[in-house]
Amino acid sequence: MKIRQEPFLIRVIERFGESFITLSTTIGEVVILFFDMLGRLPKLLRHPNLLLTQMEVIGLRSIPLVIFASMFTGAVSAMQAGYQMEGYAPPSLVGAVVGKAVILELGPVLTALVVAGRVSTSIAAELGTMKVTEQIDALETMAIDPVWYLAAPRFFAGFLMMPILVIVGSTVAILGGYLVSNITLDVSSPTFFNGVKMLFSSYDVLINQVKAVFFGGIVALSGVFFGYRTTGGAEGVGKATINAVVTALVLILVFDYVIASVML
Repeated sequence: MKIRQEPFLIRVIERFGESFITLSTTIGEVVILFFDMLGRLPKLLRHPNLLLTQMEVIGLRSIPLVIFASMFTGAVSAMQAGYQMEGYAPPSLVGAVVGKAVILELGPVLTALVVAGRVSTSIAAELGTMKVTEQIDALETMAIDPVWYLAAPRFFAGFLMMPILVIVGSTVAILGGYLVSNITLDVSSPTFFNGVKMLFSSYDVLINQVKAVFFGGIVALSGVFFGYRTTGGAEGVGKATINAVVTALVLILVFDYVIASVML
């Protein structure tokens, strides 16, 4: 007796439909969680210690990593700019190219990627562990709102601290570019910084900070969302951590393109 198989096209349509339903459900859950946290903001502001603690964990403790990564980002940018322009453009353009690239693109994007690797994974692992060990259920039995106590402080801390981290990262990257230009390319300090000022625009700083705000929300929301929906014990925590950081990295690149398309 032959087993009747469904046509290939029907299987493809069914698979596409399942994926679309899963994606739509996930987006809906993210939107609901976002507005739930937004509704807890007034209560959170009345208890600022929760927010300040997470600002320290997410923001201040990320500064050494951001400085280290940004220093070499600026150094590589200056080295590449000097190599590409050698014999074709004056040395003053090295500072102009490094400053423009760092403020518009490298500063916010690379800072967000570095912070996502640290913060999204940390939030997802922490909340995921609390989920599978039923600590979140215990908070609910004690009449403590877990969205207010756990999710909202982490989300708003990431939202607030990322612009500061991007400013630090962009500044350090320009300084790293200056050091390499001065030491290896023989570009003097006045020449380099005059080049930075030549193409500097306050609108570029606005774009820099708009990207930082969106990236901060993405990094924190990814960790909170996947941490909250963790199931399956230790294996589930590992999957949630991976999903959180991968989603954050992809969305950072996607929103970088979207914001650049809209604002440039």
